[in-house]
Amino acid sequence: MKVYLDLVFFMNFGFDFLLLLTVNLVLKRNRKLSSILLGSLIGALSIFFLFLPLNSITLFLLKLVISLLMIWVAFGFFTWKTFLINTLYLYFISILLGGFLYYLNLEFSYQNQGLLFFHNGFSINYILLFLLSPIILWCYWKQTKHFKTTYHSYYKVELIYQEKHYHYTGYLDTGNKLYDPYKHRPVLLLYDPKLKLKKNERIIYTPYEGLNHTGIIPCIVVEKLIIDGTIEKENVLVGLSQESFKIDGISMILHVDLF
Repeated sequence: MKVYLDLVFFMNFGFDFLLLLTVNLVLKRNRKLSSILLGSLIGALSIFFLFLPLNSITLFLLKLVISLLMIWVAFGFFTWKTFLINTLYLYFISILLGGFLYYLNLEFSYQNQGLLFFHNGFSINYILLFLLSPIILWCYWKQTKHFKTTYHSYYKVELIYQEKHYHYTGYLDTGNKLYDPYKHRPVLLLYDPKLKLKKNERIIYTPYEGLNHTGIIPCIVVEKLIIDGTIEKENVLVGLSQESFKIDGISMILHVDLF
């Protein structure tokens, strides 16, 4: 079997570059491209260890040292905590990418008959895997960015109404500018068809304006609202929405003035 050392070296360099670049984007390290390239070059040199008569333990320790050196060259050293976070993310993203590529190769290389799997003689070309890697890492970065911006605004909310405790997941929407027209109190929005109003409840009708429509939403005053167990507000105005919110797992839209 022929081994093209230059091809293996450049592919290893490319994978290391993609990994370090993803760490740089996810953690927002804002490092120069030259530092990322230099760290990738150091990582690519580790393939030469494979041609040395080393046992598996020594080879593992050398690769570990190389990865730490990669992190130090690519991102510098500021504190031990930062250095450790950079290293953990490098390994986490490596496992994510490696596992995904292994899954793709396994899916295309094996067939099954019931519980029996056998190799069909076909495997994905490594060049194709290399081309797919940026797409996989880009998707991971976009999802991570979406997770940080979206779920950062999620809060655990406890609502006390009619001496009963209700628990919801709330979302802080800075675009919620709804106030009641009488006392200019902030209005949060709630969708809960199971919430039972007490008899002779005083309903406060509050006009609102959406993107494409206007209307009036019925509101009630609840005894207490507790956000993440730290923020407590009494006599909070809650608007009862007739439609669920188009945000994952959300049943309450919070108002910025409650913070």
